[in-house]
Amino acid sequence: MSNENQDDTNKDIKQTLASTFPSGFQAIATAYGDYTKRSFEDTKSFVEKMSGVKSFEKAFEIQTEFAKTAYETFVSESQKIAAMYGDLAKRSYRPFAGFVAKVTPAGQ
Repeated sequence: MSNENQDDTNKDIKQTLASTFPSGFQAIATAYGDYTKRSFEDTKSFVEKMSGVKSFEKAFEIQTEFAKTAYETFVSESQKIAAMYGDLAKRSYRPFAGFVAKVTPAGQ
């Protein structure tokens, strides 16, 4: 590989990484923020419901419903955020695939 091609490849890698990381991390941070806001609102609603409870059975029902919803939300949001991290990793390594193809001799 000539120095000119190597310089072009290095430039492409730097440009791709510079554009990939900020937008990827911003999307992940936004997803965390949205999940935190939703979790806070759900907890606030739970506390409001519990403050008006008159029986043990109703309190147990409300608490069970809250726990189930909180768990389902956590799993769903965790999967969504994990997929975002995976996508960020894939996009981050794309420029290196082209570089490896250029420096690897044919037939290997």
